[in-house]
Amino acid sequence: MLYKAVILIGGPQKGTRFRPLSLEFPKPLFPIAGFPIIHHHIEACSKVKDLLEILVIGFYQPSEALNRFLTASQREFNVNIRYLQEYTSLGTAGGLYHFRDQILSGQPQGFFVFNGDLCCKFPLVEMLEFHKLKGNGKHFTLLATEATKKQSLNYGCLVMDSDTNEVLHYVEKPQTFVSSIINCGLYLFTPEIFEHISTVFKENQSIIMSDDPFSSNKDIIRLEQDIFSPLAGTGKLFVYNCEDLVWSQIKSAGSAIHANRLYLGLYHDTHPDRLAQNNDNGPRVHGDVFIHPTARVDATATLGPNVTIGAAVIIGPGVRVRESIILEGASLQDHCCILHSIVGWNSSVGAWSRVEGTPQDPNPNDKFAKMESDNLFDEHGKLTPSITILGCNVAIPPEVIILNSIVLPHKEIGYSIKNQILL
Repeated sequence: MLYKAVILIGGPQKGTRFRPLSLEFPKPLFPIAGFPIIHHHIEACSKVKDLLEILVIGFYQPSEALNRFLTASQREFNVNIRYLQEYTSLGTAGGLYHFRDQILSGQPQGFFVFNGDLCCKFPLVEMLEFHKLKGNGKHFTLLATEATKKQSLNYGCLVMDSDTNEVLHYVEKPQTFVSSIINCGLYLFTPEIFEHISTVFKENQSIIMSDDPFSSNKDIIRLEQDIFSPLAGTGKLFVYNCEDLVWSQIKSAGSAIHANRLYLGLYHDTHPDRLAQNNDNGPRVHGDVFIHPTARVDATATLGPNVTIGAAVIIGPGVRVRESIILEGASLQDHCCILHSIVGWNSSVGAWSRVEGTPQDPNPNDKFAKMESDNLFDEHGKLTPSITILGCNVAIPPEVIILNSIVLPHKEIGYSIKNQILL
């Protein structure tokens, strides 16, 4: 049986909560645990037997960075990868329908669909085996996990038959509690899904032809609201439910720090060689740390837990880094301290300076708690304390403190700041 995979990455108008990190760099290529976000998707796909190809769908303009990444991934995993550009945002189902001929070429038995902002263990092989045991071969499977009762309202919620795993009811971001079982944004479809998307497409086109002046953009078709809700209870939609699944969404920069921790933790089973070890010639390492081979880290520095050091980063004597991502080309000078922060590409932090954010971790006392993607400002218009973000090419002088702040690219800071956004 032949299969394909589709990764939906959206476009520059999406993912605004990820700014300023996505202002000059596509969010899907942002490095988490040392590798671009969708590299983890592609690596998971490469473990599926008889995978024909991987299609990346979005409305980003093709760029040198994207082309270089896809070419390198194609060589690394020995699988055909293509980027298909939408003419506008078409929604999670609209993009699939627009490129249905490309998806169905080669006559795959089915295809996986990923949301591009997932951080997940990606149990694709197990999900495929589950799918084969259910339905009549023309059914669909979605991955689900457990959330807290309160947090479930922020996701797609579903009610399932405990005996058959059939989805009986589906509501996207309900206003009242429906179920603590939530949609993870990973699906396994058979070609018959296009029949259901086609029905919605034709209904939308009839509205357009009726010249309804109040109709919204009917090019957009959403899997969650337009397809899953009507399919629930028809015997065609099933759920592979993993209560203790390692899973998170990467919506905000704060969630990138959390995803970094999750992926570094998964490396113990998947890639223990990627985790730095203590040795006589290297820095002191606590917990899970990824150090790019081209980074230069002084032996007196202390890193970890949950730290990623990017390519060509320079870390001086006595530097302390914890729960942070240091991006390519950054420079951390002597005895500076970086806590719960992201230091942007080619940025520099001066000697004895301190860059610190406030952790935004899920409730450690509830194993089903998920990462919150809070708004940037609270109800009073004040900046919500969160991780500190330095955009690309930001220069921090010696002996200052940057606390709970966001600094946009290409800034030189001459003084300490707290709870500010520097534009």
